[in-house]
Amino acid sequence: MISLTDRRKDIVFIFAFIIASIVLIAIPTGFERDIYVNATGAKAEVISTDDRGIIQTGLFRTGDQRCRVRVLSGEHKGLEMDGINLLSGSLKEDKVFVPGDTAWVLIERDENGTPIFINLIDYYRIGTEWMLAAVFVVILVIFAGFRGIRMVLSFLFAFLMIWKFLIPSILRGMNPLLMCTLSLMLMTVVTLPMVSGVNRRSLAAISGSLLSMVVTILLSMLTTHMLRIHGSVLEQSEALLYCGFIHLDLTSLFSGVVCLSAGGAIMDLSIDVSAAMWEVREHSESISSRELFRSAMEVGRAGVGTQITTLLLAYMGSFLTLMMVYMAQATPVMNLLTSKSISAEILQTFVGAAGIIMVTPLTALMGILMFRKHM
Repeated sequence: MISLTDRRKDIVFIFAFIIASIVLIAIPTGFERDIYVNATGAKAEVISTDDRGIIQTGLFRTGDQRCRVRVLSGEHKGLEMDGINLLSGSLKEDKVFVPGDTAWVLIERDENGTPIFINLIDYYRIGTEWMLAAVFVVILVIFAGFRGIRMVLSFLFAFLMIWKFLIPSILRGMNPLLMCTLSLMLMTVVTLPMVSGVNRRSLAAISGSLLSMVVTILLSMLTTHMLRIHGSVLEQSEALLYCGFIHLDLTSLFSGVVCLSAGGAIMDLSIDVSAAMWEVREHSESISSRELFRSAMEVGRAGVGTQITTLLLAYMGSFLTLMMVYMAQATPVMNLLTSKSISAEILQTFVGAAGIIMVTPLTALMGILMFRKHM
């Protein structure tokens, strides 16, 4: 049973959490700027298309597609005008519209504000994305009840921390590894009490998680140096340099990303171990510290295998096509293992796994210290 005191602590914490989230939403990133001075974005319906300008070369398309569109939002709502969809020959970036599609367009205007040109940017996906988010929230609340709402709030806070705090601070020149570490630790301190309540279970899980994250950070720094991994292996990292952020330490950013990627699994296992220890202590007050530690280790061993597999599948899934290319080209295994991209994935997998493994004994030790006099 949750005591009245604990319930009051939870209410105060949730209230403070909501205030902090609102503040994060309100704070500008500092990188908002109107790069299209004489243009505005809008939702539009594709009425008709002219594909005569498309040049098909095997799988790839270049040239342009002419589209007649009707603007559905913004100050030019109702406007019908011809637009252009430029094709670059990239399967990843290009799209070909058909009548009835909904697109996100950029309307360029003259000095008097009159639309003179429409550029079709991409399919309009915001409505579907909001629907997916709503389905996610509904399913989570149905499954977990009030705790599901708390999970949604913690999810929102983590996103805001990354978007409003972590990314802007790195772009301003702060050390990437330091900022990733601080952000991850702050998310840990906030997320675990939000999900599990303000109690000793959460405190033990936080302590074990933070200690495990320190181990992960140290291993990440050491192995990144030993394997000579440059941060340019991160997708689109070089584009940041070309955008004017030449000061960025990409290698430090890579080490931070390794820790950040493993952080969720570390928090997950730590709260499982802490909660199991609490339940064992609650139902067997005479249990010794040695037996409690052994029970915690059994719980951890049961969870660590699936967590490590989850980590491996996540990383392999993101690089599956790259490995398929290597195999299709009959690349020797030694070449594969020594390539920078695959070495980076190996580093991420094993360093993250080490952090997950360490979280069980560290959380168990913290739990023994904190649950000794819980009555």
